[in-house]
Amino acid sequence: MSKNTKTALLLLLLAVLLTVLPLAVQKDADFGGSDDAGSVMVEEVRGEAYEPWFTPVLENALGGELPGEIESLLFCVQTGIGVGILAFCMGRFVERKKWQKEDDSAIH
Repeated sequence: MSKNTKTALLLLLLAVLLTVLPLAVQKDADFGGSDDAGSVMVEEVRGEAYEPWFTPVLENALGGELPGEIESLLFCVQTGIGVGILAFCMGRFVERKKWQKEDDSAIH
């Protein structure tokens, strides 16, 4: 086995351990979301129950809460759009640097 293959397998094993180990260590852990944690903190600070200011637009349009699969899909689409924009901007910066080098070499 080559050195690169060994390194890749070691890193893959480490990633799997970092993913599985926390689940094995705390079997009764409560994985709450940031929305839940925020509302709990508001209740602790204000001393009264937290009431949201508005309901999400899609919940009003569909007449109820979105299924978890649809929420996950929308989150993934949003993430994909954001990554696409970041990758496009980074690519433009790299290309601009190449163009500047070509211009500088043409001048000299």
